[in-house]
Amino acid sequence: MPGKNHDADAGEFCLATYLPYRLATVTESVSRVFAEHYEGSFNLTLAEWRALAVIAEHGTLSPTAVGRRTAMDKVKVSRATQSLVAKGLLRQSPDPRDGRGRLLRLTRKGTATHAGMVPLTMRLENEVFGDLSRADAAALNRVLTKITTRLETNGGIDPG
Repeated sequence: MPGKNHDADAGEFCLATYLPYRLATVTESVSRVFAEHYEGSFNLTLAEWRALAVIAEHGTLSPTAVGRRTAMDKVKVSRATQSLVAKGLLRQSPDPRDGRGRLLRLTRKGTATHAGMVPLTMRLENEVFGDLSRADAAALNRVLTKITTRLETNGGIDPG
């Protein structure tokens, strides 16, 4: 269990019960389910969906803000947003506060696509997490918030 034994040897280590590994594999599995549906229904990658969703939620965002809010790196954000612009789902314009920067906003087509995706997104969430009680889902959200806050507050974790 976390925080109990920092001096465990390699013989005691079990990858299948190691929490970071379990989080990574569950995240990958959930992402794969969502990605298959977004690609099949809307011709969008998961990165494109994340960018579209966060811009829909916040209005106008810079690519940097998209990356920060979605935990995607610059390259992934750039590829996703350029693809969304090419598909007519996003409009980009110069940032008046930063001559080199860009601002991204949904087009009408992007707004309609996002509106069409929300019911699918909610249905998939229910299918993936439907076996959790409301209390379990709330507890999971609290735990994930604690982990996120710790990582953001500490700027990562010092392994030393």
